Amino acid sequence: MYFKDDKQISLFEFGQSAGIVLDPENRWVKMAGKVNWDKIEDKYCGLYCLDNGARAKPIRLAICALLISSMEGLPDERLVLHIQENPYMQYFCGIKEFSRDLPFAPSLMVTFRKRFSDDILREINEMLFSPKPAAGNDDADNDRPNSGTLIMDATCTPANITYPQDIKLLDEARGKTEQMVETMHERGDGEKPRLDKQKARREYLKVAKSKKRTGNTLRKAIRKQLSYIRRNLGYIDGLMRHYDKLSLKQKTELGTIQKLYEQQKYMIDNHVHTMEDRIVSISQPHVRPIVRGKAAAMTEFGAKVAISVIGGYAFVDHISWDAYNESSDLIPAIERYRQKHGYYPEAVMVDKIYRNRENINYCNKRGIRISGPRLGRPKKGETYDKRQAYIDSGIRNAVEGKFGIGKIKYGLDRVMTRLKDTSETSISLAFLAMNLVKSLCAFLRFLVLTLFPAKNRAF
Repeated sequence: MYFKDDKQISLFEFGQSAGIVLDPENRWVKMAGKVNWDKIEDKYCGLYCLDNGARAKPIRLAICALLISSMEGLPDERLVLHIQENPYMQYFCGIKEFSRDLPFAPSLMVTFRKRFSDDILREINEMLFSPKPAAGNDDADNDRPNSGTLIMDATCTPANITYPQDIKLLDEARGKTEQMVETMHERGDGEKPRLDKQKARREYLKVAKSKKRTGNTLRKAIRKQLSYIRRNLGYIDGLMRHYDKLSLKQKTELGTIQKLYEQQKYMIDNHVHTMEDRIVSISQPHVRPIVRGKAAAMTEFGAKVAISVIGGYAFVDHISWDAYNESSDLIPAIERYRQKHGYYPEAVMVDKIYRNRENINYCNKRGIRISGPRLGRPKKGETYDKRQAYIDSGIRNAVEGKFGIGKIKYGLDRVMTRLKDTSETSISLAFLAMNLVKSLCAFLRFLVLTLFPAKNRAF
């Protein structure tokens, strides 16, 4: 039941049983009308199995719950309580009449994040906020004049992990392997393996709490922790030949710890400090260090996210847990722009890293102006249009603003989800929520401009 012509009647029917009258100007009511839920239901109904298990929650309820979580920054338990108590949120979620019961169990939010993956949310974002392709758009049609502006940039969305230190990671790994040994060993199975837990912990704390520690002291402490882990892994290997009592989570952690041990041993033996696919978190082994070179933090630990801003709306181009050069995203983004609009952009606003020879030659062949000075030493008598550069920098602030809003308002400053897939879902969800709020603000601006012409306004 999605309301357009009978919006007022539907609002009345929603709260009639509970004696509640909804305000049609409420933001949740307005945002509910901005989305064609029937189209989304038809497109993604195949995600559900119709003949297996209990009846699934509606697609609209799942997506709206994820959107509310991103917009309000609520953990799963509090989110469910907010929806239970707020009739406007229930209306936004597509619930047909106000109910005082819990809409679903908080644990279902993890299922929602897994079901509506990063790719699906990107498709929904494109479906809702991308313009329709111009008529006659095909590969052979190259005569349309360039129009519009494409703004691009990338940032890092830090994961919720402590700052990784080698000695601290090894202490955590040692503690987990000790728990695994105790889990697998039972009374009557023979003598319990020697673990030296208290001794190993004291040796770690002696270094971790010292105010001044030399490189030699740290290396000795790391070697000791490695020796304890090597011994514990040997115990586990022997016990697993007779007993398989580890949970799935422990087995996953065991594989991560084995890889961590190999990496740390290689670095300490070869006196190096970097390594490909270096593990910085046992609970989130997919997280990698991303060197940013920013004043606040030289290195961040999370996913690198590249986005495009078109007409004020943000679209995710690339999410990577490994460091990469974002300049490779420019050409694919321009081609996607052409597929959406039917023509190339008139200008591309990017920072210095995107301005390599391949990208500049690509843009020049297609008549696309790319912001910034040309490469190389300036020719004699050549002048750089500083006014145009100032205008371009002002336009490019739009993408920086999206990152700022995402990190301040939508939780991208610290992604709280733990799994790789659900973290990517949370990132894409933040930009979908941002665009939905943007569309609501654009509608209000349209009303202001219509009701109060520019000649009668003081701004």
